[in-house]
Amino acid sequence: MSARNIIESLEKLIKLHKSFNQLAIRKTAVLKANDTEAISALLISEQKHIKAISQTDKERGRAVEEFLAANGTAGQPSSIHTVTELTGPEETEILERLKVELMDEVAKLKERNGLNQQLIYQSLQFINLSLNMLRPQNQNLNYGDSVKKTANIGMGMFDSKA
Repeated sequence: MSARNIIESLEKLIKLHKSFNQLAIRKTAVLKANDTEAISALLISEQKHIKAISQTDKERGRAVEEFLAANGTAGQPSSIHTVTELTGPEETEILERLKVELMDEVAKLKERNGLNQQLIYQSLQFINLSLNMLRPQNQNLNYGDSVKKTANIGMGMFDSKA
């Protein structure tokens, strides 16, 4: 049996990850521009991509299981290495190339998401700082605790029995 279904699902995964990377790049620009409506729209698109990637990965898993079952090695763990041992040199080369390309796209996505996470964290820090500066504090900035201490001392010196 041919590994064509596996190759097609890997190609689809690569295509989806490239599209997801483009979304991550747009998300960086939107985060820098502080456009909350665009961020919401991007989050919806990201959820759709995640769902599509998950579904395609399940399809790839089924294709690998079918391939291994057709070649009499259904009990073995399903990995690219296991599949490439059972394919011809041309398919092996294609599978290895697709594996490297998919890993590269995933690494790019991971790096971009790390950058976006840092941008979001810094934005939240800025918001908290701004809120702390605008929020009134329950302190007497002129005198502090020293006024309370002297007032308590003065009250204690008054003799009520006299």
